[in-house]
Amino acid sequence: MTQLNAENSDMKESKLPRRDWILLPLISIFTIFLLAAATDLVSRTTFTPSKTGPSDCMRSYPGKGVQAIPNSVCWNKGSEGELTEYRFNNCGQRADFECKPKAANTYRIVMIGSSFAMGDRVANSDSLAALLPAELSQQTGRKVELYNQGMLWGLPHSFWLRFDDVLAAQPDMILWPTGPWDIQNATVVLPYSKSSFDKKDAHQLSSMSFTGRIRFSIGYFVRNIVPPSVTADIAQIRLMLQHYLYESQSLYIDSYLLNASDAGFLAIEPDAEWKTHLADFETYSARMEERAAAAHVPFVVVLVPNRAQAAMISMGEWPAGYDPYQLGNELRAIVTTHGGVYIDILPGFRDLPNPEQYYFPVDGHPDARGHAIIAGLIDKALITGAAPELSVANQPQAVPARDK
Repeated sequence: MTQLNAENSDMKESKLPRRDWILLPLISIFTIFLLAAATDLVSRTTFTPSKTGPSDCMRSYPGKGVQAIPNSVCWNKGSEGELTEYRFNNCGQRADFECKPKAANTYRIVMIGSSFAMGDRVANSDSLAALLPAELSQQTGRKVELYNQGMLWGLPHSFWLRFDDVLAAQPDMILWPTGPWDIQNATVVLPYSKSSFDKKDAHQLSSMSFTGRIRFSIGYFVRNIVPPSVTADIAQIRLMLQHYLYESQSLYIDSYLLNASDAGFLAIEPDAEWKTHLADFETYSARMEERAAAAHVPFVVVLVPNRAQAAMISMGEWPAGYDPYQLGNELRAIVTTHGGVYIDILPGFRDLPNPEQYYFPVDGHPDARGHAIIAGLIDKALITGAAPELSVANQPQAVPARDK
């Protein structure tokens, strides 16, 4: 017993050497610094966007919105994705060929739309505009070409303003791949930017809760007080963390649904804001459909799901109060009511495991694989009845040669 007490007494008396009290904190600080430096290095080398982009090849034209400068070339690397060339032809369309009068026996599709239609973040050869006509030509045996009038900020109001240009291209079909963002911004004509703290910010601040004001104040401090280089590093690290966290299907959907403004289109009962967006979209869609009908040109609309919507469809289940098919049903009613054709590709995502992997996790645009999947789904719909002139069943069959 005495021996045990003596050993305990020796243990109590043992202390860390003074140098360890200095070395251990230094090691901890060094480890934190090393991790921070490694994180910053990865974010800088992988997620740093280029200073140039496709917008450098574009101008805002009064009454027509944003259009590309003919015969211009720009390069861009987004925060996600590879360095990409944007080459615009003599008509200001992103294409590897020049605009010219339509040749005989050629079926010409003129595609309108915003950044997805233009092929943002992917090489032109990997975009819907390049893949779809190639697939249709192979499937139907006809020469199918696609004039891509898709453009950054190519939103419904903007295309209504320059619909004369669409019809002037002599289309046999007008194809409009659209998405939730297009509908949410249906009335926007020009690219917009907000100052760090404008009247809108002031209005939002006045209506915020106490905790909301604290968060807003912190964000305002980071945007306007912290040196730009530090702010940029923070933004890149945040984007990098989001990029990897959003690769988890469940985490991504939960995070997306927290933003009621963007996720409103997924609600079974859209709020007043989304009803207004839908009404605005219908206004411009109806006008374009009416003019296309007068020119005897089929007007075809397809809803391209965003990343969260595609993931929910693939999962086959979603939180109460939401339905990823809801927006498609609403668009079908809008388009068909005014004489257009609606293509439903949403069911095609049911059998795709984790289709969100074919979108850039934070940016949200489909990548090259996503464009290929969407092109295949649209191709299938067109050749199986959505476009009678392209229907495989209506194509002349080759007559086998008789044996002599």
